[in-house]
Amino acid sequence: MKLFVNLALSFAMLALCLWLMWPNEETRTQLSAALDAIEFRTFAPYLVAYIALLAVVHLCRSLRWNNLLAPLGVKIPAGPLLAISSVGFMAILALPARLGEFVRPGLLRKRGISGTAALGTVAVERIVDGLVISVGVFVAFFVLHGPDSPRWMMPTAYGALGLFGCALAFLVFAMRWPAKTVKFCLTISLLPKLFPRLATKVEDMLLNIIRGFDVLKDQRNLGVFVLWTLVYWVANGLGLYVLAHGFGIPLGIVGAFATMGLVGVGIMLPNSPGLVGQFQWFTLLGLSLYLPGAADKGSPIYPTAFLFANVHYALQVVWYLAMGSLGLASPWVSFHDLWTARKVAPAPVTGDDPA
Repeated sequence: MKLFVNLALSFAMLALCLWLMWPNEETRTQLSAALDAIEFRTFAPYLVAYIALLAVVHLCRSLRWNNLLAPLGVKIPAGPLLAISSVGFMAILALPARLGEFVRPGLLRKRGISGTAALGTVAVERIVDGLVISVGVFVAFFVLHGPDSPRWMMPTAYGALGLFGCALAFLVFAMRWPAKTVKFCLTISLLPKLFPRLATKVEDMLLNIIRGFDVLKDQRNLGVFVLWTLVYWVANGLGLYVLAHGFGIPLGIVGAFATMGLVGVGIMLPNSPGLVGQFQWFTLLGLSLYLPGAADKGSPIYPTAFLFANVHYALQVVWYLAMGSLGLASPWVSFHDLWTARKVAPAPVTGDDPA
């Protein structure tokens, strides 16, 4: 039932975003003119710079995981780690409802680490990423805020910041009092009263996931992970800035980072399959804050903005599919690992003793 609901939300998001950003007949004519106006000779240097920054993003995003796994006693060489991460990123993009998040932890199970503990490291990764982009979006939107700002802007910024602030609070309390924190969260969810057997399974799973939070006790690895993360997001924002200027879009550096952050927040919602439509729509929405009319189908700038959003999306898709395919072709990754690793028992969980 949960899978069905997630898939339903995923396809509903696909339909909504395609409806929002699908060009009308007039825009399709303008798109052809906008495409003809782009000269490859002048666009090529921007494209090369964007791909170089995308490689930096991919390396930082992949290699930083070792700093989350280190406190669990796991050290993966760069080659296997890059292959596992590349396949995982491809799965996140390809599968709806963020089901791809389970691929990387699953591929680690044959290396002697509990899949649920590895999933805990992914949870830390997502929460830190969410906090970074939420703070960035909040600051950018707060500076931009004025009487003519769209009504959705500040509620989005406050909502994202509040959501990941609560997630951070859960991390802190779970590290100090894992059993009590999990029991409290389950109690307020009413799951033990409605579905007691399911609540017991969820409790065991959450306690094992909390083992993946051990990096929060390790200041050195946590610091290195945060440094990797900052470089990752800076390179990401610079890539969007460079590509926008390749299309002749006068987007400032702050606008590029705010647009990147809004896309990051947007794709954390129930995601459409392959992020189709969703990625482009939030890109247009971010651009519209700094370039009025970028998300308006009747605006002169819309065709160029639409073209930019779709090329940006296409380059990301091609990159992650290519990297994931290389990962699958390597000797370190096989989907058979996911099948055989299902028998690996999760590691035991300790109580509330403070570390």
